[in-house]
Amino acid sequence: MVFTETRLQGALVVDIESREDDRGMFARTFCRDEFGRHGLPAGFAQCNTSFNRHRGTLRGMHFQAAPKAEGKLVRCTRGSIYDVIIDLRPGSPTFRQWVSVFLSQDNRRAVYAPPGFAHGFQTLEPDAEVFYQMTESYVPELARGVRWNDPAFGIEWPLSPPTLSDRDAGFPDFAP
Repeated sequence: MVFTETRLQGALVVDIESREDDRGMFARTFCRDEFGRHGLPAGFAQCNTSFNRHRGTLRGMHFQAAPKAEGKLVRCTRGSIYDVIIDLRPGSPTFRQWVSVFLSQDNRRAVYAPPGFAHGFQTLEPDAEVFYQMTESYVPELARGVRWNDPAFGIEWPLSPPTLSDRDAGFPDFAP
């Protein structure tokens, strides 16, 4: 695997190193030892999948509050998405900054968002599927979010208007 730091402290892009032949391809997507050497979690508490019927669907910007703040390893397993993470850690030198990563079934890339980051994505084609590995189990009373178009961040989304849930559309402006 190839680990590339983003401009956000602690967030990395993880690319696979595939072995291909006439049967197809094989690659590792997780190795406890390699992840550990790069400061990433050596295990995950929960895995989720998200299937999205429509192009332009936007899910986010979600996070889980302390004491169960979760890190996320996110990969698009079908279709393609515009994935966004925001550093919401007040003491971080990259606080309130965001980065986007194009994830697709073809590039097989993943992005790791550390605990204290918000995460969201917009589908770039219909029938997109996203697979998440989380460092903490879901705790409903700690689920939080910030609005996808909050001017505090100025995220540039590729498709407008997005398809949103009422919950995601109703998140408040960020208040540090």
